[in-house]
Amino acid sequence: MSGRLIAIVGPSGVGKDSVMEALAAQAPRITLVRRTITRPTKAGGEAFEGVTTAEFLTRQAAGAYVLSWQAHDLRYGIPATVQQALEAGADLLVNLSRGVLLEAQQNFPRFEVINLTATRETLAARLSGRGRETAQQIAARLDRAASAIPPEITVTTFENNGVLDDTVQAILGHLYPDRA
Repeated sequence: MSGRLIAIVGPSGVGKDSVMEALAAQAPRITLVRRTITRPTKAGGEAFEGVTTAEFLTRQAAGAYVLSWQAHDLRYGIPATVQQALEAGADLLVNLSRGVLLEAQQNFPRFEVINLTATRETLAARLSGRGRETAQQIAARLDRAASAIPPEITVTTFENNGVLDDTVQAILGHLYPDRA
């Protein structure tokens, strides 16, 4: 049986990276997909491969990405190697933009979307705590937080305002209902 591509979506500051890392730590079948991003690797946050825009575009032209998009003045790519891992039966967890969900749904037969939400206050506090953006940039991100998911996409939503493990256990119960 082929594995699932499980997309995690949600606004900046909702805790996608923390939730994804905890899910992978608690579910051996889940593997995190490492994105390629046109920002310096030392920028922190998630584990990603940082490349220049020129390198990204060269790789993209060569077919290195199964999905790619542009957001927040950056380019993001999902490596084409995910196809092999899915064929081997792995469940792959990936942070995707809402803008590529339709494309992903068309390209992956076993595709699932987990939408994380949090209150505006929670998002503001988390974004401020990261120390990477100005108050104006944070406000702009918060204004985009309610971006719609395409109506053709089936999505399961989980609130991530409180204890991380509560969110993780709820998601694991959804993904693996027969687990002990």
